[in-house]
Parts: sequence; C-alpha cells; structure tokens
Amino acid sequence: MLLSGRTLGRYFGLRFITTVCSVFAGMLALIALIDYIELMRRTGDVPNVSALLVAKTSIFRVPQTAERLMPFCVLVGAMSCFLALSRRMELVIARAAGISAWQFLSPAILGAFVLGALATTVYNPVSASLQEQSKRLEAEVFGSRPGSMSGSSGGYWVRQRNADGQSIINAVSSQEQGVRLNGVTIFTFSHGGQFQDRVEAKSATLEPGFWRLDDAAIYVPGVPARQLSTYKLNTSLTPEQVRESFATAETVSFWQLPLYIQIAEHSGLAAAAYRLQYHKLLSRPFMLAAMVLLAAAFSLRFFRFGGVQKMVLGGVASGFLLYVLSKVTEDLSKAELMHPMAAAWLPVLVGGLTGFVALLYQEDG
Repeated sequence: MLLSGRTLGRYFGLRFITTVCSVFAGMLALIALIDYIELMRRTGDVPNVSALLVAKTSIFRVPQTAERLMPFCVLVGAMSCFLALSRRMELVIARAAGISAWQFLSPAILGAFVLGALATTVYNPVSASLQEQSKRLEAEVFGSRPGSMSGSSGGYWVRQRNADGQSIINAVSSQEQGVRLNGVTIFTFSHGGQFQDRVEAKSATLEPGFWRLDDAAIYVPGVPARQLSTYKLNTSLTPEQVRESFATAETVSFWQLPLYIQIAEHSGLAAAAYRLQYHKLLSRPFMLAAMVLLAAAFSLRFFRFGGVQKMVLGGVASGFLLYVLSKVTEDLSKAELMHPMAAAWLPVLVGGLTGFVALLYQEDG
C-alpha cells in the first residue's frame, strides 16, 4: 500500500535511510577505533611497523566485521527514526491526515530492501576483497610469528598424504582462500607414522603438485637446522581441497559463491557452509525489511503514553534473540542437522512474522 502523497513518502523514506546510514557509519567508526587500538597493542613489540600501516590493516578488516552487524544497525536506526518522528508529532499528524501505519512504513520497508540488495551485491564483494588485502598486510606486519595474526589460537590445520609419506600442515593465517599460507609449520612422517622432520616457513604457496615454502627452516632430530630461501614439499592436495580446509565462506564474494558450491560438490566435499552463506546473502534484503517491521512494533507508541524506555529495551532484546536464533540455525546447518536454506531463511520469517503480527494487533486490534 503506497502513501497518498509522494512527497510525504519520500520524506519518510529519506529520514529512514539517513538515520540507518548514520547508525552504520557510527558503528564502522567505533569498530575501526577498537580494532586499531587492539592492533597497536599487538604490534607494540614488532619493530619497524608504522602507525599508518596498522591503520590501513585495521580499515581493511572493519567492513567485514560491520557486515555482520548490519541487521542490528537497521533495527536501531529504524527505532531511532520512528521515535524521532513520534516525538516531533509528525506521525500524529500523518495519522490525523488518514494515513495508517502500514502506509508510512512502506517507504522504510522499501528502503531497507534496497539497502539489503546493495549490501549483498556491492558491499559484500568489496568487504571480501578488503579482507583478503588485510590478510596480506597482516603477513607483512607480523611475518611468521606464531599467534600474532588473526584467527583461532590454533590456526588452521590440514593433513595430506603422498608418495613420500604424510604431513600435517599448520598455518597461522591464509590468503587467497587457502592457496597462500602465512606462519607455516609442517610436521612430516613416514608411511609407518614415524616422525621425520619439522619445517617452518614464513609463507607457503600451493603450486601444481607441491607447496613452495619461502624462508624455510628444516629441523631434523640430531642434525643442525638448515635454512633455505625456497623449499618444495610434494603434495597431492588440490586447490578445492585446500579451500575446504583453510577458506571460510564469509571471505568468499557473493558472486563467487555459486562457483565454490559447484566446485565443492564436484570434488565430493561438503558445501553446506557455502550454501548457508549464499542463502544468508540472498535473504539479507528480506532480513533488513523484517528488522523494520520488528522496530516499528516497539517504536510507534506515542510519547505522551510513556514507557519509551521499555519499548527501546524490548526492541533491543528482540533483536538480540533473533541474533541468537540465527547463530543456532547457522551452527545446526554447519553440523548438517538443518538444511542451509532453512537455516538462512528461518530467522527472517520469525522476525518478519513477529513484527507483522505485533503491528497488526496494535494498529488493527
């Protein structure tokens, strides 16, 4: 249902988009500040690291972190927008003119849907590309120092078997979806499982049939360590298998996800994480629209009725519960206990239907 006046519709829509973008920009600035301070703390004992390089690394990491908070930013922005319109009696005047809540909500819902579509098709590929650049900068800053780069405390692990025996590869971080590794430690064993040597390298790049290790040090029990500028380790791993072990679905661009799903399925590997990410990105416009409905259910009450603080807390709590639901469904999907499509779309349906039913009860009794 559209507004009777296009001017009023554009006004409400512009107010909503401006408020949401302001909240998102503030969130970006806050995340960038916290991340920059944390990186400065971690680089305090690293020589010859400029503050500009640390800032550049932090800026490249921030967009992907902020992308996860986008639905919450829309929720807070929509509530702020509606509360401001109600406080200034603009919603009261609109209602007095015969305009229902569904009519002045339609521009905000449409604006949220457009923002979600842009976030999926434009913002996500940019954030994924910047994340890869941040990993390269982290490799320059921290080198091969264990535990210095982002990621879990144990890094990434993969086991390989070939004609020479078997090897266990550990990397502190990965680039290019696992094709290039940083902070590499490799333990090699014979076919009988007997330990042979340990190889440490600053970086490793997957080439056809072997890993090329740069600045490698080989440690053999009872033998002095050998330092080599380049060392080749035979491997039977393919780029597809490496991506499955080192790449995360969040670092893959939206436009590349269908190809990754196809490659994983043809290689006999699990594609649930890629499918889940793909459907999450597809559902993002609908998720942001659902956030508008959920925010409206807690922020359209007139100020003269009081209880504004309780409304705000109720909206924030509902957004938190919806986030918990999305994490639960995501974990179930990764454990192959729920279909990726159901895991991605269930929070959207729950949030949208909750907001719709609450508004229907408030507005139409």
